[in-house]
Amino acid sequence: MKQGTQGCARVPAQARVAQASCPSGGPREREAASPGARGEHPPAEPPIPGPRAAVQRSSVRGQILDALRTALVTGELEPGEVYSAPVLGERFGVSATPVREAMQQLAQEGAVEVVPNRGFRVVRRGARELSELAEVRGLIEVPVMLRLARTVPAERWAELRPLAEDTVRAAAAGCPATYAESDRAFHAALLALSGNEQLVRIASDLHRRSQWPPVRQGRGYLVADAAEHMALLEALVAGDVDVVRGLVSEHFAGVG
Repeated sequence: MKQGTQGCARVPAQARVAQASCPSGGPREREAASPGARGEHPPAEPPIPGPRAAVQRSSVRGQILDALRTALVTGELEPGEVYSAPVLGERFGVSATPVREAMQQLAQEGAVEVVPNRGFRVVRRGARELSELAEVRGLIEVPVMLRLARTVPAERWAELRPLAEDTVRAAAAGCPATYAESDRAFHAALLALSGNEQLVRIASDLHRRSQWPPVRQGRGYLVADAAEHMALLEALVAGDVDVVRGLVSEHFAGVG
């Protein structure tokens, strides 16, 4: 893979799977083997059991998935290129299994496609598909934001100011991966005020898909996009529905 975008911190993916030890024997056998049964004083604090291997494996897969998503946003994983799980596993310092599982998840999300006996190809997305994703996002998010603008009190909107400021800082840093994460977090927090978890899940999935492959990710574009977040939040706090309508319509018209 080519060098990541300047200013982006690489996501550490080194991981080890700790094997859990399970007590053997039945309850009576364990009781007889205990220090108390032999007249010994038990330790002041019992030992904390180690994490189960299955839990650790899931954690490793999650770390790899996050690292691959970052590589997609930065362009480290190039559209049209085929990547094998063993090679990526070697790059991340893990076995091929969690990489393959993470890639299968990305395939379900439409970011990669399976190439039999070779690995996974990063999907190419043209302008039309990105435009369609932006249109669908707008059809979902714009009406919800307009409804919330009329019903959610100003203090609730004000609570989201730190998330909007995160997008401004990420844009100033010029790291597409960091900005993509903060951008999704801000939009998800806005929609979460609807109380509809399915809406948030679907909208967030569409948002993530619209960020692959990286397009118009220069610092200037990121700064302008983050400024729209701040302007939108100010309009929501002020309860100015007309301004909100104009801002969200313009925001989604410029996406993709």
